[in-house]
Amino acid sequence: MKKATAIISQQQQGHTVGGKETNTVLPPLYTGSTVLLDSYQELLLAERGEYPGIVYGTDRMPPQRAFEAAISSLEGSALTRAFQSGISAINQTLLAFTSSGDHILVCDNVYGPTARFCRQVLAKYQVEVEFIPPDAGAEIRDYLRDNTRLIFLESPGSNTFEIQDIPAITAIARHKGVITILDNTWATPLYCDPFALGVDISIHSATKYIGGHSDILLGTVSVSEPYGEAFATFYQLMETFASPQDCALALRGLKTLPLRLSRHSQSALEVGQWLCRHPLVERVLHPALDSHPQHHLWQRDFSGASGLFAFLCTEEYGEGLTADFINSLDLFGIGYSWGGFKSLITAGRCQRSHSSPYQGRTLFRLNIGLEDPEDLIADLKKAFRILG
Repeated sequence: MKKATAIISQQQQGHTVGGKETNTVLPPLYTGSTVLLDSYQELLLAERGEYPGIVYGTDRMPPQRAFEAAISSLEGSALTRAFQSGISAINQTLLAFTSSGDHILVCDNVYGPTARFCRQVLAKYQVEVEFIPPDAGAEIRDYLRDNTRLIFLESPGSNTFEIQDIPAITAIARHKGVITILDNTWATPLYCDPFALGVDISIHSATKYIGGHSDILLGTVSVSEPYGEAFATFYQLMETFASPQDCALALRGLKTLPLRLSRHSQSALEVGQWLCRHPLVERVLHPALDSHPQHHLWQRDFSGASGLFAFLCTEEYGEGLTADFINSLDLFGIGYSWGGFKSLITAGRCQRSHSSPYQGRTLFRLNIGLEDPEDLIADLKKAFRILG
């Protein structure tokens, strides 16, 4: 069965009213803190941790459990847990699998808050964080130490879009007993299968394509069998839980993900190809374009592309001209995040620990939404006239 069909066909749990089961297409929304038990005997079971049902509002309400089951089925994971945001999913996973004295490797192109958490929080607890080149591959062995605990990858990175050679890294890591984690938000579970590439833990910011409407904050972590029990225990101990409302909306968004992602991908390629031909554009950073440095890895490891990419201009413009360019756009909102139906733009200078051709350069990042790409191109064409 194709993934698009499997997403739609997942059965939801019904509820009995008047002796008849009520089945809706999506599960009902549960909210609340107190969950009433039927008897003192059930209370005793709950006290001993033996009660099979939900005992409190933090114990993953039904919408969260349904959403987690749907993601786990798509990922092919042993277990999935939902979090209040993408960065919460990342932070809690790093906390779950590191201890004082550990050494971890983090790709230099990771999401900014991921890098800040590593530098400002993990380092405070004597976890040594080393940043590695964003296009790392088999040379990862040169960075491994006896106390290396995990490798955190983001492929492609969400600003400069480098791709790591994931199978080469995971083969070496598994041989050394090192955990591999991949932030797979860009590709979603539809266009990249981390576990087939040897990854141990897959993370998504469901805020983005899975939610799809820029109206929720949510993250997911899916783990392979060796780490399922430990992660489930940590999750329960931390009393982490996700908003039932956001889980319900994400489950709804998941149903249309294949259709939306296909449109995002097609439109982004059309806009990206037009930018490649523009005389004021030096480079377009899109993994699905032949010009991308790791295009061959994208072809091998990914089955599609999403709608997020960046470009550099042929010269650096001052703050004034950059502002005029961005402010003149009518169809691109100015705002963080991506994956929603509205097109967005951000711009900023690239900062890297390792040498990079983009170091200090202004990157214009585009989230291509669901508008007609011809209209988006016309909007960009108008804005470029300001730059010359």
